[in-house]
Amino acid sequence: MPQPLADVLTEVRSLLLDPGLTRAVAAGRRRGQTPSVSRAELRPVALKGGPRLQIVTDDGARPYTRNVALGAEAAEAVDELLAEPFGNWHVETTSATVQVRITKKGDAQVHRAASSAPTSSDSHDRPKQWLLDPGDPLFRVIGGNAAKRRQVDAFLRALAATLPDELPSPLHVVDLGCGNAYLTFAAYRYLSGRGIKVQVVGVDVREDQRVRNSAVAAELGCSDDVTFVAGTIEDAKLPFEPDLALALHACDTATDEALARAVHSSATWVLAAPCCHHDIAAQLKGQSAPTPFSELTRHAIMRERFADVLTDSLRASLLRLNGYKVDVVEFIDSAHTPRNLLLKARRTDAPATDAQRAEYASLTTQWGVTPALEKMLS
Repeated sequence: MPQPLADVLTEVRSLLLDPGLTRAVAAGRRRGQTPSVSRAELRPVALKGGPRLQIVTDDGARPYTRNVALGAEAAEAVDELLAEPFGNWHVETTSATVQVRITKKGDAQVHRAASSAPTSSDSHDRPKQWLLDPGDPLFRVIGGNAAKRRQVDAFLRALAATLPDELPSPLHVVDLGCGNAYLTFAAYRYLSGRGIKVQVVGVDVREDQRVRNSAVAAELGCSDDVTFVAGTIEDAKLPFEPDLALALHACDTATDEALARAVHSSATWVLAAPCCHHDIAAQLKGQSAPTPFSELTRHAIMRERFADVLTDSLRASLLRLNGYKVDVVEFIDSAHTPRNLLLKARRTDAPATDAQRAEYASLTTQWGVTPALEKMLS
Protein backbone atom coordinates (compact mmCIF):
# COMPACT_ATOMS: atom_id res chain seq x y z
CA MET A 1 0.00 0.00 0.00
CA PRO A 2 1.39 3.46 -0.88
CA GLN A 3 2.66 5.55 2.03
CA PRO A 4 3.30 9.30 2.33
CA LEU A 5 6.68 10.02 0.79
CA ALA A 6 7.77 12.44 3.53
CA ASP A 7 7.21 9.80 6.23
CA VAL A 8 9.13 7.16 4.29
CA LEU A 9 12.07 9.47 3.57
CA THR A 10 12.24 10.26 7.28
CA GLU A 11 12.56 6.52 7.92
CA VAL A 12 15.23 6.23 5.20
CA ARG A 13 17.14 9.14 6.75
CA SER A 14 17.27 7.43 10.14
CA LEU A 15 18.54 4.23 8.52
CA LEU A 16 21.22 6.05 6.53
CA LEU A 17 22.54 7.70 9.70
CA ASP A 18 22.17 4.59 11.86
CA PRO A 19 25.40 2.87 13.03
CA GLY A 20 23.97 -0.38 11.66
CA LEU A 21 23.98 0.83 8.04
CA THR A 22 25.84 -1.53 5.71
CA ARG A 23 25.02 -0.01 2.33
CA ALA A 24 22.44 2.04 0.47
CA VAL A 25 21.78 2.88 -3.17
CA ALA A 26 19.64 5.62 -4.72
CA ALA A 27 18.87 5.56 -8.44
CA GLY A 28 16.24 6.28 -11.07
CA ARG A 29 14.13 9.40 -11.17
CA ARG A 30 10.65 10.51 -10.31
CA ARG A 31 8.07 11.35 -12.90
CA GLY A 32 8.85 14.69 -14.54
CA GLN A 33 12.01 15.24 -12.46
CA THR A 34 15.70 14.47 -12.93
CA PRO A 35 18.24 14.24 -10.09
CA SER A 36 21.59 15.95 -10.46
CA VAL A 37 23.32 12.54 -10.40
CA SER A 38 22.12 9.26 -11.87
CA ARG A 39 23.11 7.15 -8.89
CA ALA A 40 24.38 7.45 -5.32
CA GLU A 41 25.81 4.71 -3.10
CA LEU A 42 26.52 5.04 0.62
CA ARG A 43 28.38 2.74 2.99
CA PRO A 44 30.39 3.05 6.21
CA VAL A 45 34.18 2.76 5.96
CA ALA A 46 36.97 2.67 8.51
CA LEU A 47 39.83 5.02 7.63
CA LYS A 48 42.96 6.04 9.52
CA GLY A 49 41.23 9.23 10.57
CA GLY A 50 38.29 7.29 12.01
CA PRO A 51 34.95 5.99 10.75
CA ARG A 52 33.41 7.80 7.81
CA LEU A 53 30.33 7.59 5.63
CA GLN A 54 31.49 7.00 2.07
CA ILE A 55 29.28 8.50 -0.64
CA VAL A 56 29.87 7.59 -4.29
CA THR A 57 27.83 9.52 -6.85
CA ASP A 58 27.77 9.04 -10.60
CA ASP A 59 26.75 11.75 -13.06
CA GLY A 60 26.74 9.33 -15.99
CA ALA A 61 30.28 10.21 -17.01
CA ARG A 62 32.39 9.20 -14.01
CA PRO A 63 31.95 8.33 -10.32
CA TYR A 64 32.87 10.79 -7.57
CA THR A 65 33.77 9.52 -4.09
CA ARG A 66 33.82 11.47 -0.84
CA ASN A 67 34.18 10.34 2.77
CA VAL A 68 32.27 12.49 5.24
CA ALA A 69 32.64 12.55 9.01
CA LEU A 70 29.86 11.04 11.05
CA GLY A 71 27.55 13.45 12.80
CA ALA A 72 26.56 16.82 11.42
CA GLU A 73 28.57 16.48 8.18
CA ALA A 74 27.05 13.11 7.36
CA ALA A 75 23.55 14.36 8.23
CA GLU A 76 23.94 17.32 5.88
CA ALA A 77 25.18 15.09 3.04
CA VAL A 78 22.31 12.64 3.56
CA ASP A 79 19.74 15.45 3.57
CA GLU A 80 21.14 16.70 0.25
CA LEU A 81 20.70 13.25 -1.31
CA LEU A 82 17.20 12.80 0.11
CA ALA A 83 16.23 16.12 -1.48
CA GLU A 84 17.19 14.74 -4.91
CA PRO A 85 14.21 13.34 -6.89
CA PHE A 86 15.49 9.76 -7.01
CA GLY A 87 12.91 7.20 -8.03
CA ASN A 88 14.25 4.36 -5.87
CA TRP A 89 16.07 3.84 -2.58
CA HIS A 90 17.55 0.53 -1.46
CA VAL A 91 18.86 0.52 2.12
CA GLU A 92 20.49 -2.35 4.00
CA THR A 93 21.33 -2.39 7.69
CA THR A 94 22.55 -5.20 9.90
CA SER A 95 18.96 -6.01 10.80
CA ALA A 96 16.73 -4.96 7.88
CA THR A 97 16.48 -4.26 4.17
CA VAL A 98 14.18 -1.49 2.96
CA GLN A 99 13.32 -0.96 -0.70
CA VAL A 100 11.47 2.24 -1.66
CA ARG A 101 9.97 3.11 -5.02
CA ILE A 102 8.32 6.49 -5.63
CA THR A 103 5.11 6.11 -7.64
CA LYS A 104 3.82 8.31 -10.44
CA LYS A 105 1.53 10.02 -7.91
CA GLY A 106 4.45 10.89 -5.65
CA ASP A 107 3.73 8.31 -2.95
CA ALA A 108 6.12 5.63 -1.76
CA GLN A 109 5.83 1.89 -2.23
CA VAL A 110 7.89 0.23 0.51
CA HIS A 111 9.13 -3.33 0.87
CA ARG A 112 10.74 -4.31 4.18
CA ALA A 113 12.54 -7.56 4.92
CA ALA A 114 15.10 -9.03 7.26
CA SER A 115 18.56 -8.17 6.00
CA SER A 116 20.72 -10.67 4.18
CA ALA A 117 23.61 -8.20 4.07
CA PRO A 118 26.95 -8.89 5.81
CA THR A 119 27.16 -7.65 9.38
CA SER A 120 30.22 -5.56 8.63
CA SER A 121 31.51 -3.54 5.70
CA ASP A 122 34.33 -1.72 7.42
CA SER A 123 36.93 -2.38 4.75
CA HIS A 124 37.85 0.56 2.58
CA ASP A 125 39.06 -1.72 -0.22
CA ARG A 126 37.38 -1.02 -3.52
CA PRO A 127 34.62 -3.55 -4.21
CA LYS A 128 34.14 -5.15 -7.61
CA GLN A 129 32.31 -2.62 -9.77
CA TRP A 130 29.11 -4.37 -10.82
CA LEU A 131 26.76 -2.60 -13.22
CA LEU A 132 23.87 -3.86 -11.09
CA ASP A 133 24.51 -3.77 -7.37
CA PRO A 134 24.84 -7.34 -5.98
CA GLY A 135 22.66 -6.13 -3.10
CA ASP A 136 19.84 -5.19 -5.46
CA PRO A 137 16.57 -6.83 -4.35
CA LEU A 138 16.38 -8.47 -7.77
CA PHE A 139 18.96 -11.03 -6.65
CA ARG A 140 17.01 -11.78 -3.50
CA VAL A 141 13.99 -12.61 -5.66
CA ILE A 142 15.68 -14.57 -8.48
CA GLY A 143 18.47 -16.08 -6.41
CA GLY A 144 21.75 -14.24 -6.09
CA ASN A 145 24.47 -16.85 -6.51
CA ALA A 146 27.80 -15.68 -7.88
CA ALA A 147 27.40 -17.39 -11.26
CA LYS A 148 24.07 -15.69 -11.91
CA ARG A 149 25.46 -12.30 -10.87
CA ARG A 150 28.36 -12.74 -13.30
CA GLN A 151 26.01 -13.65 -16.14
CA VAL A 152 23.76 -10.68 -15.39
CA ASP A 153 26.77 -8.35 -15.22
CA ALA A 154 28.19 -9.69 -18.50
CA PHE A 155 24.86 -9.17 -20.24
CA LEU A 156 24.49 -5.64 -18.85
CA ARG A 157 27.99 -4.73 -19.99
CA ALA A 158 27.12 -5.88 -23.51
CA LEU A 159 23.93 -3.84 -23.29
CA ALA A 160 25.81 -0.78 -22.05
CA ALA A 161 28.34 -1.12 -24.87
CA THR A 162 25.51 -1.25 -27.42
CA LEU A 163 23.44 1.71 -26.30
CA PRO A 164 24.51 5.36 -26.64
CA ASP A 165 24.76 7.77 -23.71
CA GLU A 166 21.62 9.61 -24.81
CA LEU A 167 18.51 7.44 -24.87
CA PRO A 168 14.86 8.23 -25.58
CA SER A 169 12.64 8.60 -22.53
CA PRO A 170 10.54 6.60 -22.24
CA LEU A 171 12.71 3.82 -23.63
CA HIS A 172 10.52 0.99 -24.89
CA VAL A 173 12.02 -2.48 -24.44
CA VAL A 174 10.66 -5.89 -25.40
CA ASP A 175 12.13 -9.22 -24.32
CA LEU A 176 10.96 -11.83 -26.83
CA GLY A 177 10.91 -15.31 -25.35
CA CYS A 178 11.69 -14.00 -21.87
CA GLY A 179 11.30 -17.27 -19.93
CA ASN A 180 11.81 -16.62 -16.22
CA ALA A 181 12.75 -13.02 -17.08
CA TYR A 182 15.67 -12.48 -14.74
CA LEU A 183 17.60 -10.75 -17.52
CA THR A 184 14.44 -8.79 -18.37
CA PHE A 185 14.37 -7.44 -14.84
CA ALA A 186 18.12 -6.88 -14.83
CA ALA A 187 17.86 -4.77 -17.99
CA TYR A 188 15.06 -2.73 -16.42
CA ARG A 189 16.95 -2.16 -13.16
CA TYR A 190 20.09 -1.08 -15.00
CA LEU A 191 18.39 1.14 -17.59
CA SER A 192 16.10 2.85 -15.08
CA GLY A 193 19.20 3.49 -12.98
CA ARG A 194 20.54 5.63 -15.85
CA GLY A 195 17.90 8.20 -15.00
CA ILE A 196 15.41 7.60 -17.80
CA LYS A 197 11.86 6.30 -17.91
CA VAL A 198 11.86 2.67 -19.05
CA GLN A 199 8.89 0.55 -20.09
CA VAL A 200 9.49 -3.16 -20.59
CA VAL A 201 7.27 -5.94 -21.90
CA GLY A 202 8.28 -9.59 -21.64
CA VAL A 203 6.78 -12.08 -24.06
CA ASP A 204 6.61 -15.82 -23.42
CA VAL A 205 4.32 -18.46 -24.84
CA ARG A 206 3.54 -19.90 -21.39
CA GLU A 207 0.74 -18.38 -19.32
CA ASP A 208 2.24 -19.68 -16.06
CA GLN A 209 5.43 -17.73 -16.83
CA ARG A 210 3.38 -14.58 -17.36
CA VAL A 211 1.71 -15.06 -13.97
CA ARG A 212 4.97 -15.84 -12.22
CA ASN A 213 6.89 -12.95 -13.79
CA SER A 214 4.07 -10.50 -13.07
CA ALA A 215 4.20 -11.53 -9.42
CA VAL A 216 7.96 -10.89 -9.37
CA ALA A 217 7.39 -7.42 -10.89
CA ALA A 218 4.87 -6.66 -8.14
CA GLU A 219 7.30 -7.87 -5.47
CA LEU A 220 10.04 -5.65 -6.91
CA GLY A 221 7.66 -2.69 -7.08
CA CYS A 222 7.99 -2.18 -10.84
CA SER A 223 4.74 -3.64 -12.17
CA ASP A 224 3.75 -0.24 -13.61
CA ASP A 225 6.78 -0.33 -15.90
CA VAL A 226 7.48 -4.04 -16.39
CA THR A 227 4.61 -6.13 -17.74
CA PHE A 228 4.28 -9.53 -19.34
CA VAL A 229 2.10 -11.06 -22.04
CA ALA A 230 1.54 -14.69 -22.95
CA GLY A 231 1.71 -15.42 -26.64
CA THR A 232 3.98 -16.35 -29.51
CA ILE A 233 6.85 -14.11 -30.44
CA GLU A 234 5.28 -13.51 -33.84
CA ASP A 235 1.73 -12.68 -32.72
CA ALA A 236 1.91 -11.34 -29.14
CA LYS A 237 0.20 -7.96 -28.74
CA LEU A 238 2.56 -5.21 -27.59
CA PRO A 239 1.54 -1.80 -26.21
CA PHE A 240 4.30 -0.08 -28.20
CA GLU A 241 6.85 -0.55 -30.96
CA PRO A 242 10.15 -1.31 -29.24
CA ASP A 243 13.26 0.83 -29.31
CA LEU A 244 15.27 -2.08 -27.94
CA ALA A 245 14.51 -5.76 -28.65
CA LEU A 246 16.06 -8.56 -26.60
CA ALA A 247 16.05 -12.26 -27.40
CA LEU A 248 18.12 -14.14 -24.87
CA HIS A 249 18.52 -17.89 -25.38
CA ALA A 250 15.31 -18.29 -27.37
CA CYS A 251 15.47 -21.85 -28.70
CA ASP A 252 16.24 -22.63 -32.36
CA THR A 253 14.04 -20.65 -34.77
CA ALA A 254 12.47 -18.70 -31.89
CA THR A 255 15.59 -16.53 -32.17
CA ASP A 256 14.76 -16.00 -35.85
CA GLU A 257 11.18 -15.07 -34.93
CA ALA A 258 12.51 -12.52 -32.45
CA LEU A 259 14.93 -11.02 -34.98
CA ALA A 260 12.20 -10.86 -37.61
CA ARG A 261 9.83 -9.10 -35.24
CA ALA A 262 12.55 -6.63 -34.27
CA VAL A 263 13.24 -5.84 -37.93
CA HIS A 264 9.54 -5.52 -38.78
CA SER A 265 9.13 -3.19 -35.77
CA SER A 266 12.14 -1.10 -36.86
CA ALA A 267 13.72 -1.53 -33.43
CA THR A 268 16.75 0.72 -33.11
CA TRP A 269 18.81 -1.79 -31.11
CA VAL A 270 18.71 -5.58 -31.01
CA LEU A 271 20.55 -7.97 -28.69
CA ALA A 272 20.12 -11.69 -29.33
CA ALA A 273 21.88 -14.58 -27.63
CA PRO A 274 20.95 -17.65 -29.70
CA CYS A 275 20.39 -21.03 -28.08
CA CYS A 276 20.21 -24.35 -29.92
CA HIS A 277 20.50 -24.41 -33.73
CA HIS A 278 18.52 -27.26 -35.26
CA ASP A 279 17.12 -25.77 -38.48
CA ILE A 280 20.30 -25.32 -40.55
CA ALA A 281 21.83 -28.47 -39.01
CA ALA A 282 18.92 -30.51 -40.34
CA GLN A 283 19.30 -28.97 -43.81
CA LEU A 284 23.03 -29.76 -43.88
CA LYS A 285 22.40 -33.36 -42.86
CA GLY A 286 20.30 -34.04 -45.92
CA GLN A 287 22.87 -33.11 -48.56
CA SER A 288 26.53 -33.14 -49.52
CA ALA A 289 28.80 -30.28 -48.58
CA PRO A 290 30.33 -28.19 -51.41
CA THR A 291 33.87 -29.03 -52.44
CA PRO A 292 36.29 -28.98 -50.68
CA PHE A 293 34.37 -28.72 -47.37
CA SER A 294 32.92 -32.20 -46.96
CA GLU A 295 35.04 -32.82 -43.87
CA LEU A 296 33.20 -30.00 -42.08
CA THR A 297 29.96 -31.97 -42.11
CA ARG A 298 31.12 -35.59 -42.30
CA HIS A 299 30.88 -36.18 -38.54
CA ALA A 300 27.72 -35.34 -36.61
CA ILE A 301 29.42 -33.30 -33.88
CA MET A 302 31.40 -31.27 -36.42
CA ARG A 303 28.26 -30.74 -38.53
CA GLU A 304 26.40 -29.51 -35.45
CA ARG A 305 29.11 -27.04 -34.50
CA PHE A 306 29.52 -25.80 -38.05
CA ALA A 307 25.74 -25.37 -38.30
CA ASP A 308 25.88 -23.09 -35.24
CA VAL A 309 28.48 -20.86 -36.91
CA LEU A 310 26.72 -20.86 -40.28
CA THR A 311 23.32 -20.10 -38.76
CA ASP A 312 24.50 -17.09 -36.82
CA SER A 313 26.65 -15.85 -39.72
CA LEU A 314 23.57 -15.90 -41.95
CA ARG A 315 21.52 -14.14 -39.27
CA ALA A 316 24.11 -11.38 -39.04
CA SER A 317 24.20 -11.10 -42.84
CA LEU A 318 20.39 -10.81 -43.05
CA LEU A 319 20.36 -8.09 -40.42
CA ARG A 320 22.92 -6.13 -42.46
CA LEU A 321 20.80 -6.58 -45.57
CA ASN A 322 17.93 -5.05 -43.63
CA GLY A 323 19.69 -1.89 -42.54
CA TYR A 324 21.52 -2.89 -39.34
CA LYS A 325 25.15 -2.62 -38.27
CA VAL A 326 25.99 -5.92 -36.60
CA ASP A 327 28.66 -7.12 -34.20
CA VAL A 328 29.00 -10.72 -33.02
CA VAL A 329 30.73 -11.08 -29.66
CA GLU A 330 31.24 -13.48 -26.77
CA PHE A 331 29.32 -11.97 -23.89
CA ILE A 332 30.35 -14.36 -21.10
CA ASP A 333 33.09 -16.94 -20.67
CA SER A 334 32.21 -20.36 -22.07
CA ALA A 335 32.86 -21.86 -18.62
CA HIS A 336 29.53 -20.37 -17.53
CA THR A 337 27.50 -21.41 -20.58
CA PRO A 338 28.41 -22.81 -24.02
CA ARG A 339 25.67 -20.59 -25.51
CA ASN A 340 27.70 -17.45 -25.05
CA LEU A 341 27.49 -15.77 -28.45
CA LEU A 342 25.69 -12.45 -28.71
CA LEU A 343 24.43 -10.66 -31.81
CA LYS A 344 24.44 -6.89 -31.25
CA ALA A 345 22.70 -4.83 -33.93
CA ARG A 346 21.99 -1.13 -34.37
CA ARG A 347 19.61 0.16 -37.01
CA THR A 348 21.30 2.55 -39.44
CA ASP A 349 18.93 2.19 -42.41
CA ALA A 350 22.00 1.91 -44.64
CA PRO A 351 20.93 0.26 -47.91
CA ALA A 352 22.36 -3.15 -48.68
CA THR A 353 25.18 -3.15 -51.20
CA ASP A 354 25.39 -5.42 -54.23
CA ALA A 355 28.45 -7.07 -52.69
CA GLN A 356 26.54 -7.90 -49.49
CA ARG A 357 23.65 -9.39 -51.44
CA ALA A 358 26.00 -11.43 -53.61
CA GLU A 359 27.92 -12.73 -50.60
CA TYR A 360 24.72 -13.86 -48.88
CA ALA A 361 23.37 -15.49 -52.04
CA SER A 362 26.64 -17.31 -52.66
CA LEU A 363 26.81 -18.63 -49.10
CA THR A 364 23.26 -19.99 -49.05
CA THR A 365 23.49 -21.39 -52.58
CA GLN A 366 26.78 -23.23 -52.03
CA TRP A 367 25.55 -24.84 -48.83
CA GLY A 368 22.05 -25.42 -50.15
CA VAL A 369 20.30 -23.87 -47.15
CA THR A 370 17.43 -21.44 -46.65
CA PRO A 371 17.55 -19.80 -43.21
CA ALA A 372 14.30 -19.52 -41.29
CA LEU A 373 14.98 -15.80 -40.82
CA GLU A 374 15.10 -15.29 -44.60
CA LYS A 375 11.60 -16.76 -44.93
CA MET A 376 10.29 -14.63 -42.10
CA LEU A 377 11.71 -11.42 -43.54
CA SER A 378 10.62 -12.00 -47.12
